[in-house]
Amino acid sequence: MQTMQEKLRGLREDNDLTQSQVAQLLGTSQTMYARYERGANELPIRHLVALCRLYNISADYFLGTEPDPRLKRGSAKRN
Repeated sequence: MQTMQEKLRGLREDNDLTQSQVAQLLGTSQTMYARYERGANELPIRHLVALCRLYNISADYFLGTEPDPRLKRGSAKRN
């Protein structure tokens, strides 16, 4: 199971964004965003909401209460 930090980085990389670009969208510095990805600082809820909107995903995915939405698409093909 991926950590929240791994999900942050993975989604950013999957969308071909830099830490600086995401930080700018959140209204924070690249340094602070990097700290979120490393787990050195907790991600504020307002940033969680903004990231969910950016990546079009549920907060449940970040929080680990819902599986990766990218896997749901493939699961129907396996049945």
